[in-house]
Amino acid sequence: MSASTPFEKAPAPLRFGRVCGSCAVPDHGAVLIEWELKRNCSFSPKQLLAVYASLCVISLAIATYFWVLGMTLVMPFAWLELLAVGAALLLYARHAADMELIALQPGRLTVELRNGGRIERAEFRTDWVRVEPRHDDRSLIELSGRGQVIAVGRHVRPELRRALAEEFRATLRRWPSGVVAGGV
Repeated sequence: MSASTPFEKAPAPLRFGRVCGSCAVPDHGAVLIEWELKRNCSFSPKQLLAVYASLCVISLAIATYFWVLGMTLVMPFAWLELLAVGAALLLYARHAADMELIALQPGRLTVELRNGGRIERAEFRTDWVRVEPRHDDRSLIELSGRGQVIAVGRHVRPELRRALAEEFRATLRRWPSGVVAGGV
């Protein structure tokens, strides 16, 4: 008879998270549940750079044409426009990779918030974690335990945050605090 895992008995499907065997975990073989909550972005930073480069080429080609015709004020305004658009796109690209990564392992819940190049990390023991909305059902979800508090759910629509909090609670209730299990 094989060793049972916490999720062998009729695992409830996860709407926001996923169950993995050994993804991104130092102690391979431990069951891990991961919630990767990302910002909804139309362009990746690399795609954004390509669009901006093509915009620069077209705009400067048009400005050069007018420069050759003797309309010299077009070129400085083209550069000013490209600098303003570049600054706006740089701000967008800085936050394009923002995300919240919540990982549940036996005995430990790790939360990592990535926001504009800044990383905030908190780690909780699973048997001490409390999951609550900050103010109401549509507000951010507050994970707390032993003096640490961190808010998650920024990249989830407000009407879905309650469902995410319920998924956290249900998963934490079913998760044994000290069990290290094999892959699912």
